[in-house]
Amino acid sequence: MGRFQGKIAAWLLASGLALSITMPLRAADILQCVPYARVVSGVSLYGDAWTWWDQAPGRYDRGHRPRKGAVLAFQPFGPMQLGHVAVVSAILSSREILIRHANWSSPGAIEEDVRAIDVSEDGDWSEVRVWHSPTGQMGARINPTFGFIYGEGARLHPFNGMSGTRLTQNVAYDKADGDDIEEAAPARKKPPRLAYADVTRSDDVRTLADIIRDVKRTAKIR
Repeated sequence: MGRFQGKIAAWLLASGLALSITMPLRAADILQCVPYARVVSGVSLYGDAWTWWDQAPGRYDRGHRPRKGAVLAFQPFGPMQLGHVAVVSAILSSREILIRHANWSSPGAIEEDVRAIDVSEDGDWSEVRVWHSPTGQMGARINPTFGFIYGEGARLHPFNGMSGTRLTQNVAYDKADGDDIEEAAPARKKPPRLAYADVTRSDDVRTLADIIRDVKRTAKIR
């Protein structure tokens, strides 16, 4: 390593930037809701989340009442241009459930056993609000849904990452429910968990030389 590279490396390490510099995220670098829901629910559908509802007939029953292990299919709306899918992990009441899903509150994040509430006028789960783990309260946005896709049985399958992936940075949130929540949830033994799926393959790990080269490029150092 040359003297100039050594100075850059020392500066990066001293400032902590060697551990914090990140590259712009691409969709391929982020765990999406579809593969996560497919593993956890066992519902073997593919393609964008918004297509699952129309794919289901002939393979899976559909309906508008939650069941454990069912997939809640969201319609495209606002930032959800491709829709969204989540898996029902528990039923708390006729209008309140717990869900497991990925890539909702934060890119690539997995949220386990977080609240979703039915806010539709007819009580048919056509509109829901979903827990936002980073802020520790229900999300303000009302999200339109297609309904529930029922898999075989009520079993939830563990998500241990896909080939070449690993789960990291487990963070527990135990902040009290916000004042804007319509119904109070019963006490739970464990708070919702927000974990991040690192989908960087082991052979793609960036070295210090890569970081130095990126810093040079950014600073236009030749």
